[in-house]
Amino acid sequence: MKDLWTVASYTIKDMFQKKTFLISNLIILIMIVVGFNIPNILSSFEGEEGESSITKELVVDSKNIYEGILDRLNSLDLGYEFIIENKEVTFEQIKEKIENGEIEDAIIIDKVNNKIQMTYIVEDATMMTEVPESLQNTFTNLYTDLQLTKLNLSEAQLASLSPEFEFNLKQTEEQEVKGNVFAIMLLSLVLFYAIYFCAYQVSASITTEKTSKIMETLVTSTKPRTIVLGKTIGIGIVGFVQVIVIVTVALICAKYCLPEGVLNAVLDMSQITPTLGIFTILYFILGYATYALLYALTGSTVSKPEDVQTANGPVAIVAVVGFYLSYFTMMNPTSDLNVFASIFPFSSPFCMPFRIMMGIATPSQIAISFAVLLVTILIIANISIKIYSNAILNYGSRVTLKDMIKMYKSKDDNNS
Repeated sequence: MKDLWTVASYTIKDMFQKKTFLISNLIILIMIVVGFNIPNILSSFEGEEGESSITKELVVDSKNIYEGILDRLNSLDLGYEFIIENKEVTFEQIKEKIENGEIEDAIIIDKVNNKIQMTYIVEDATMMTEVPESLQNTFTNLYTDLQLTKLNLSEAQLASLSPEFEFNLKQTEEQEVKGNVFAIMLLSLVLFYAIYFCAYQVSASITTEKTSKIMETLVTSTKPRTIVLGKTIGIGIVGFVQVIVIVTVALICAKYCLPEGVLNAVLDMSQITPTLGIFTILYFILGYATYALLYALTGSTVSKPEDVQTANGPVAIVAVVGFYLSYFTMMNPTSDLNVFASIFPFSSPFCMPFRIMMGIATPSQIAISFAVLLVTILIIANISIKIYSNAILNYGSRVTLKDMIKMYKSKDDNNS
């Protein structure tokens, strides 16, 4: 146990001393802070004049077609400050007002052959194809309301002309899906990043130490099994801290930098419970252990850092397939395929926590998922440690699959 913690603590210290690790994490944190502050940055460039996005709009109704109800426009909160004129204003006068900055746009209302004609005047229409739809709808509805009031209809008759519609979604499955699916998919992506990239560092760490000959010292002072598990634990602790810091900074920025209510609209915080947190941490640990042991295996089969990516290719494919199996089946979380994804050991770490979050995972499914994942970890650990102990001091050509099979069958594995 002492040797295990010695290797783990050495790994933790080594990770935090790497400039590339510190710089990359600092860049990620800066990108998060800047990303969440983009709206504030843009508004600061606008200056004091840009604090208000209200457009001054001149509305000319010289024939009193709207019979004095255009004053209602300023109570509709359309993003315009409407200046109502009931006297005739010429095009040249409007042009002068726009050039002087008194107004930005203008609308001239006229009636020709019982047809309401509206002329929308702007300084530059090269980027416009038609009058803004919001203005079209507003003036149309306002005129319609004016004509309806002249019919002396009762309140019930007026209400029947514009009934309120309520649309509901209901499924035939007995299980009720809870939570924001978008938020669930986003959190699944975060969990995949945490597991995959933390596990990937195990492979890179082992190969780097082989190059610097540190591994020879480790092998002579402790067992290969202790090295594998110690490095896995050490990098896992670093990765866990790394994820906690990133998520914490992101949540703080989302809360204090985004407009009020945006965070709650995207992420239903009521679904984030202590139980979900415990299960998420457990699946992070087990998922990380699964992929870290696989990467420990691939890292020990190469002797040069530039060969790591090629050696890790098969594991990367398994990880991506597992993630997408989980990610896309969430669109239909009550399907048999999603249930399979929550039990399949290479996708369950990304899938099951959010089936729990949605309230559709049964206790038996959770128990089976844990059991399958634990058995898988034991099998992978047995294979990885066996091959690792035989391949770790190989400084020649890359170990092939045939070589790995021979190593696994070998009885002289340096484990005892």
